[in-house]
Amino acid sequence: MRQLEVTRAVVGAEGPARKKQRSVASGLLDAKETALVFTSSQAKRPWRWAVNAVLAAFFMIVPPMVILFGARASSPPISISAANVLRGGDGSPLHWPARSYDKLHGGLLADGFDEGSCHSRYQSAMYRRNAGRKPSAYLVSKLRQHEALQRRCGPGTVAYSNALEQLRSGKSGDIGSQDCKYLVSISYRGVGNRILATASAFMYALLTGRVLLVDPSNELGELFCEPFPDTTWLLPPAFPLTSYTNFSLDTVESYGNMLKNKVLRTDIGDVPAAAQLPVFAYIHLDHDATQEDKFFYCDEDQSLLRDIPWLVMRTDCYIVPGLYLDTGFREELARLFPEPDTVFHHLGRYLFHPSNHVWGLITRYYDAYLATAQRRVGIQVRVFGKQPNSPALLEQITKCTQRHGLLPKLLTGTDDTVMPSAPSRKSTAVLVTSLKSWYSEKLKSMYWENAAITGDAVSVNQPSQEGHQHFGAKSHDAKAWAEIYLLSLTDTLVTTAWSTFGYVAQGFGGLRPWVMYRPENDSVVPDPPCGRDVSMDPCFHAPPFYDCRLKHGADTGKIVPQVKHCIDMSWGLKLVDNS
Repeated sequence: MRQLEVTRAVVGAEGPARKKQRSVASGLLDAKETALVFTSSQAKRPWRWAVNAVLAAFFMIVPPMVILFGARASSPPISISAANVLRGGDGSPLHWPARSYDKLHGGLLADGFDEGSCHSRYQSAMYRRNAGRKPSAYLVSKLRQHEALQRRCGPGTVAYSNALEQLRSGKSGDIGSQDCKYLVSISYRGVGNRILATASAFMYALLTGRVLLVDPSNELGELFCEPFPDTTWLLPPAFPLTSYTNFSLDTVESYGNMLKNKVLRTDIGDVPAAAQLPVFAYIHLDHDATQEDKFFYCDEDQSLLRDIPWLVMRTDCYIVPGLYLDTGFREELARLFPEPDTVFHHLGRYLFHPSNHVWGLITRYYDAYLATAQRRVGIQVRVFGKQPNSPALLEQITKCTQRHGLLPKLLTGTDDTVMPSAPSRKSTAVLVTSLKSWYSEKLKSMYWENAAITGDAVSVNQPSQEGHQHFGAKSHDAKAWAEIYLLSLTDTLVTTAWSTFGYVAQGFGGLRPWVMYRPENDSVVPDPPCGRDVSMDPCFHAPPFYDCRLKHGADTGKIVPQVKHCIDMSWGLKLVDNS
């Protein structure tokens, strides 16, 4: 299909009037051609001749409207189908025109970044049919304040140099500014875990007024653009805590260990003066965190941590639901997020913009396989451990998608259902993401060898098939991040239980997915095969089981109305909107 590129016209040294004349389409009449239109019969009707003369003059003098796509000349040209006139098979634009989409996501993003350095930041909204939820005005204001804090106290500033000197000295009360406190985030495992952990750290930094600095060894600088204007979120080299990436459950300076060893105490009533506190504390919130580590989610413990200049946080989880258990944070969280289930939806879209390389992977695949489909269905298949290709899991996928009308059922050889007429048929593009290609190949064969009962055209596509997870491999991680983002651009999403990969996609897309339940027996298909998630926010896999107010064990899914248990992990917690 012939492609038409619509771009800003770049003109040489011609004057403005000449530039306008050159933009007139060649199909318009010039002065001589226009004169021939006025026949002798029209001359007999002076009023009609006068009208035509005015119209001719209008077209000669006033140039036609030139519609520009893209915000700035530095943006790459947008390729669109001439036959579809900027529209996909469902009549919606393949890419929304510049005046039709909100590139700042309701003020979530700050304007003024160099667009060439990060194409995705302002272009991403063009690719979303679902514009997503609007952020609160208070969240927008708070983000601008935090950006100012990052510039004022971040790397390269006098305040940051003083804070490093304070950390080297080990004396919390001597050097540094009390206005500048820091949170160093260590995230690891797969891309999904790293995104959720970093978003969690930022949420805590936003609540406590800390500068967020992320560990650069986990490729965040290569996968994502910088989120904060005129500064960096990457922790510079030569950080005084040289072994910080190896901090673990046994680190002496962990908050849990300092409580156990009485270095820090919450049972003495008064909060210690800043000079009596350590200069840094390590917050261990991994899946193996102890009960003492999880006292982090209690009010009195936050009172202790508040004045420690440097915190280093390590987690592989999405801990935000746990922050709602702290009564000191609840009022602020309610102002920031009147819709509690939008926390990751907003933080994800604010923080994580694919780098130009990854954005190229995303947009090329989208344009080739998803753009013109009337409906897009994402299916995220997580195969746990070293499970072989599972016919039971394939059956679970087909039962889930067909039972809920996500994909059409198939005609059998004996079925005499009348095929619908061509105008009523629809096109569905299925995007499968999995480490294995077996599931997508089976689905593709099903819809090739058998007609859909609706007559719809169904295409099945899978961007990559890596076989198994390659931790730390740059190419693998770039593809994983691209596929997460592509899933978020679909209209309907099916995910696998317990998968952080799926959690990130649903949050970015503002989608409440159909979650395929994890079977107790790998050879038996669960009944029902899947269920609709209660919210789009991710699940917290390692929550505390302690009531800080009553000081005993408790079901933390019943303490506050915004926090409930996940449908895919009975002990996990997630944010819901009960309004």
